[in-house]
Amino acid sequence: MAYNSACPYTYSTFPNGLRLVHVRRKGEVEYFGMVINTGSRDENENEHGLAHFVEHTIFKGTRKRRSWHIINRMESVGGELNAYTTKEETVLYTVFPKGNLHRAAELCSDLISASVFPEKELKKEREVVKDEICSYLDSPSESIFDDFDERIFAGSSMAHNILGSEKNVDSFTSNDCRRWIDSRYSPENIIIFYTGASGELRVREMVNDYFGFFNHSASVFSRTTPLINCRFDLSIEKSLHQNHTVAGVRVPGITSPLRPAVALLCNMIGGPGMNSILNLEMREKRGLVYSVDASSVFYSDCGLLSIYYGCDHEESEKCRDILRNSLGTLHTGITPRKLESAKKQFIGQLALARQNGENNAISSARQILYFGKVASPKQSEEEIRAISMDNFMEAAANIIPDNLSFLSFK
Repeated sequence: MAYNSACPYTYSTFPNGLRLVHVRRKGEVEYFGMVINTGSRDENENEHGLAHFVEHTIFKGTRKRRSWHIINRMESVGGELNAYTTKEETVLYTVFPKGNLHRAAELCSDLISASVFPEKELKKEREVVKDEICSYLDSPSESIFDDFDERIFAGSSMAHNILGSEKNVDSFTSNDCRRWIDSRYSPENIIIFYTGASGELRVREMVNDYFGFFNHSASVFSRTTPLINCRFDLSIEKSLHQNHTVAGVRVPGITSPLRPAVALLCNMIGGPGMNSILNLEMREKRGLVYSVDASSVFYSDCGLLSIYYGCDHEESEKCRDILRNSLGTLHTGITPRKLESAKKQFIGQLALARQNGENNAISSARQILYFGKVASPKQSEEEIRAISMDNFMEAAANIIPDNLSFLSFK
């Protein structure tokens, strides 16, 4: 596809099934990497934590590089090499000064095609990952989300946490890691992304040179949409200084027409703005919490809206009452004027978020994965402006106090 200055996104599909999204953008920084359509929900029971472990250990050696050489390859020019794992995706990418695209593409290709996972390095990294597991458990404001997921997605592959258990981490071998790469990192599961000043033709030729030889097919694996479980209301004694609470409810997935309205609703409830409903009611007016926030995550076939707050134990019930009453006002107190104001604020927040080049580069690949194209800033704004009162009320109809599940650590 030819470059069009009015539309900086160009797409390519290679004969082996690999896809590329190229974003033409002037500047001194470039981004190159890949989003792989596999994550923790694709693990078998004895593999829990393997997707994340592979993401950690893929940097530990290839057939031609040792771990130090991998680390130094981008760092030596001032760049960064990074990766992370979610329930559905693994992201591997590098950020670097303009002029180092060849170095970045060759390194990423080497990592996913020739990593050997040397046992000596795996032994060290097992301890690192186990420390990460323990550190996470030591932070109740973070670990409570995993416990909440285990309950709201109970009975499905979405329930277990991404890090896995120490027992599983100790059991993973070099063969396990290589098998995961070979069966999951297949061309049809990979979206390559590039953002920078290099032309689309040059990038496409480079991707073909370094990734065109990938020809293995993915092992057959399917995702079953988790059933919607009965709501729960649990409190777990942990002898903590604060009471930590997560309240949440299942929402539609990323391709649902209701997704924009749900995202807007979440932003109104507890987004980053200090004027969010719960921040005003719990913190500004009453001083009951240090922070309260709402988040929405949209997976390929389902989603989750969750609300977190930490408060003194004696204020827990008061905070819960405020939460229930505040959600009730969304169904009775929203006016067309308030809705338009909320949309204006959300659009402004997204404009600021677009200044993060790293997130934008990764987002372009994720959009290709789920939608087949990248939405321009104008299209994203129009999508939000198009949210009608009926759309909003349909999204809000599910997010009522009686539908919320609650989990507290105290």
